[in-house]
Amino acid sequence: MHNTILSAAGALIRDERGRILLVEPTYKDHWEIPGGVIEVGETPSQGCARELTEELGLVREPGPLLVVDWAPHPTHGDRVLFVFDGGTLTKSEIAAIRLQAEELKSYVFLPPDEAFELLIPRLERRMRAAVRAQEKERTVYLEHGNVHSR
Repeated sequence: MHNTILSAAGALIRDERGRILLVEPTYKDHWEIPGGVIEVGETPSQGCARELTEELGLVREPGPLLVVDWAPHPTHGDRVLFVFDGGTLTKSEIAAIRLQAEELKSYVFLPPDEAFELLIPRLERRMRAAVRAQEKERTVYLEHGNVHSR
């Protein structure tokens, strides 16, 4: 039996006040970070950049990799999820955001603790780790949102 592992990439993006950008998908009942599934032949950073352009109209290269998270799912299969440093958006860059209407209803910038409250638990764990990794300028490996150590 062939087991396919889905990969996705997203970005931790902030505004000049340090607030985190979250997006509200049309096809889910919870908030997310900008990003999506990596297509065949794409690297994780290329997939992240493409998703930022498609979803928000932002043309930017992702910064350093903050998190790699192996995430099992009982019905959708195992996933490997990447979170990149998406940098800081200026007021003019925020004003230029254009949502992909088929996929996103809205976006918001929130202080980290308020942003974490809107995320599902596994994404909250991943994003808390991403914020810590950004502060420490390092990459963290997680398993189901938890720091893996041997």
